[in-house]
Amino acid sequence: MSEGPERVPSTTRRGFLAAGVAVSASFSGCFVRGEDSGLEGEIVMDGSNTVLPHGAAVAEEFLWRNNRVQIPVRGSGTGAGFQRFCAGETDIQNASRAIHDSEIEACSRNGVGYIELEALLDGLAIYAHPRNDWCDCLTVEELNAIWRSGSDVETWRDVRDEWPDEEISLYGRDSASGTFDYFTEAINGETGNIRNDYSASSDTNVIVRGVRGNRYAMGFGGAGYYYENEDDLKLIAVDNGDGCVTPTRDTIESLEYRPLTRSMYVYLSTAELDREVMRRFARFYFEEIDETTHASAVEAEIAAPDETLTWTQWAARKVGYYAASDEVVVESRQELERAIEEASE
Repeated sequence: MSEGPERVPSTTRRGFLAAGVAVSASFSGCFVRGEDSGLEGEIVMDGSNTVLPHGAAVAEEFLWRNNRVQIPVRGSGTGAGFQRFCAGETDIQNASRAIHDSEIEACSRNGVGYIELEALLDGLAIYAHPRNDWCDCLTVEELNAIWRSGSDVETWRDVRDEWPDEEISLYGRDSASGTFDYFTEAINGETGNIRNDYSASSDTNVIVRGVRGNRYAMGFGGAGYYYENEDDLKLIAVDNGDGCVTPTRDTIESLEYRPLTRSMYVYLSTAELDREVMRRFARFYFEEIDETTHASAVEAEIAAPDETLTWTQWAARKVGYYAASDEVVVESRQELERAIEEASE
């Protein structure tokens, strides 16, 4: 280890998202000193604001081991990020949803090849006010009736006769968000299908504030925001036909929480995989964490003592999301190695 300032604590989602910042961090010069491995170069990462803390956490650990590398990390949004990625302006695209057909066409027009790797999981939660003492669970059909375009649901009583005859104040993500895309498709059957009289925001913290300020409110957003605001929110379970399920680490990572468990991705530019710095960083996602990190992960209840995590799984849990399965990690690693082999031909 080279001498220098103390290493800063690992990235947390609250630190990035609660502050509402788009991070542009060349960690090697500003945040860490770490080890000089001799590896040099720059990797530009952009995309989903939701996935940003995960990417930043992986980058921080990599840069601690390769302190001459620079990785500017931004979170301009999934859609805006794909615009840059498909224009060849970035090397890695974080995405809270799969790439759209129009984005595939844009990448093709510009000659930008890519691979899609599943990096982590998230659960979308239904929030209510903590003094909501009538609704503990909603069926997918009821959620659809409330949120779909053209909905005639105005009050809680419109959902179930025994509930209060009080207007439901609705809060959710705006149409620029991958969270919006996933929620509308999962609940309403089509991306963008949603009523037009809800309060839309690009910031889930605004949704949280709206719901906690009105006893008759409801909102949707990442499950992690509930666990950061448990005193201010109530979590409503979702019944997809097999009973009421709430989003927890176990129900999300086992895929029991349906249909609001979603995969989130990293897209890698295949043209950049002929650079050693890009290959090394991409492989780092799927390498096993070291013994020191494993010990601290067990102590922080991020990992079980007998559990082996890769950096992408560790980072997901570290910043308040959920780990992709071991099977998915193996598939992603294999896909990456095939792409690297093709890039070297």
